[in-house]
Amino acid sequence: MPRKRPEELRSHLWFGVDDLRSFGHRSRAKQMGYGREDWGGKPVIGIINTWSDINSCHTHFRQRAEEVKRGVWQAGGFPVEMPAMSLAEPFQKPSTMMYRNLLAMETEELLRSYPCDGVVLMGGCDKTTPALFMGAASMGLPAIFVPAGPMLRGNWRGNTLGSGSDSWKYWDELRAGNITGDDWEEIEDGIARSPGTCMTMGTAATMMSTADALGLTLPGVSSIPAPDSNHSRMATRTGRRIVEMVWEDLKPSDIFTEKAFENAITCVMALGGSTNAIVHLVAMAGRLGIKLDLERFDGISRKTPWLANIRPSGKFLMEDFFYAGGVRGLLAELKDLLHLDCMTVNGKTLGENLEGADIYDTDVIHRRADPLSVEGGLAVLRGNLAPNGAVIKQTAADPILHVHKGPAVVFADYNDMAARLDNEDLEVTKDSALVLQNAGPQGGPGMPEWGMLPIPKKILKQGVRDMVRISDARMSGTSYGTCVLHVSPESFVGGPLALVRTGDMIELDIAARRLHLDVADAELVRRKSEWRQPPRKFQRGFGAIYANHITQADAGCDFDILEGNAPTPDPEIH
Repeated sequence: MPRKRPEELRSHLWFGVDDLRSFGHRSRAKQMGYGREDWGGKPVIGIINTWSDINSCHTHFRQRAEEVKRGVWQAGGFPVEMPAMSLAEPFQKPSTMMYRNLLAMETEELLRSYPCDGVVLMGGCDKTTPALFMGAASMGLPAIFVPAGPMLRGNWRGNTLGSGSDSWKYWDELRAGNITGDDWEEIEDGIARSPGTCMTMGTAATMMSTADALGLTLPGVSSIPAPDSNHSRMATRTGRRIVEMVWEDLKPSDIFTEKAFENAITCVMALGGSTNAIVHLVAMAGRLGIKLDLERFDGISRKTPWLANIRPSGKFLMEDFFYAGGVRGLLAELKDLLHLDCMTVNGKTLGENLEGADIYDTDVIHRRADPLSVEGGLAVLRGNLAPNGAVIKQTAADPILHVHKGPAVVFADYNDMAARLDNEDLEVTKDSALVLQNAGPQGGPGMPEWGMLPIPKKILKQGVRDMVRISDARMSGTSYGTCVLHVSPESFVGGPLALVRTGDMIELDIAARRLHLDVADAELVRRKSEWRQPPRKFQRGFGAIYANHITQADAGCDFDILEGNAPTPDPEIH
């Protein structure tokens, strides 16, 4: 492969030209204590760090950034750390999804407006991974990813706790009166006890794993626990590798191919991964002009076995997954379903990177001959209630509800649900279908993770722990239950979900991929004529930009002005 010469580096336009402007750039670098020997003829490596005091998943990233820099220096590069917006899933309201595209824009513009030749992307907490990838793909510089890694397993009185999943589980037990307030506080103390992302197969773990399958991380590193010393060494190795990638001019467009995205989808299905992966992968592919329709996901799910026994669909946690062989072990069991010729950031193909990989604990990662399910974790539903599609994590749904017909109990929005859900006079039975409206991309706004609607308290007291729940919202990848999500088009823009009334019969059939509202077409037309769109939530600022440009869930919830791979010129250096 031909290698770049120093004068071909993008940063040469800032530092290497003999003119007044470059004099200013060099003198300001010297102001910071650097000399010509630090940057002269070397690749400038941007380090996009999503650390902040409000992001608990990334608390170790201050140190990891220094370890990345060490690797960049070792390989003969010049590292420049550039903090970017931190999307802290537990804290940011109304939803980190509303700000995913803002981080993607910031990443793209940071790289375009500064003298970067390549970039190390540091993320992990749910939306940071796709946001960083979207921005890097649009910019087109050599890029590599440092995943935050999962936190250590939780513990309560000898019970292993998984973040998110066990929060919902024990919250229901508290509401049902089966545990005490003191028990609940002890669980709070023990469920999240180290840096790192959720250690269940939530959205964070799913997206870090897809980064591995796509080929944007060093092979097999996505599930290293955040406190493990392997994680520090991985950061330094990544810093060394990005310098070589710049000389080789190995860019995201060389890695993010249509075949690579199919590999990532296969990985998600075998993991029993988060439903959010569908929205993010569609958006990521869209930045390169690759269209991933929902049928692609469903088709791959039908032929991909579910093998990873990880909560919330399974039993174990990400720490167990790493020691059992991780993503390399999982993918090695699926070679015939993968495009093994796809290029990855280490300059080798996926097939080459899987050589020697194995599964070391078949309780955690099952063999093909003994799958947890013959189909993958996610299914795409269609019908008159979701003409543009909806998704469900079938591996996390109670099998008795896979085929179900019941009357709707409709909540107009989240506040309506919160106000009425636990009322004793709520007309609801275990056979009802709970419906939440106005929780989608526009309606939430930001498509919040409200899709795992709480089960009404009086139903919990009957011992019921799952019901059919339908919304245009998302749900956390750590959530579980028979939750139909991403109903598109959303109710806020007049999708059929807006027309559902309490008492309407709704039919769900996962195997048939069917979601049907049992109301005559003429009645739906009448209801639509009476429907009025709610007022927008934001009239100014980023919220207004968001409302003007956000696409629907089936299109990835990207901004329409950011889709596609039309070139954007570099700034002129004046």
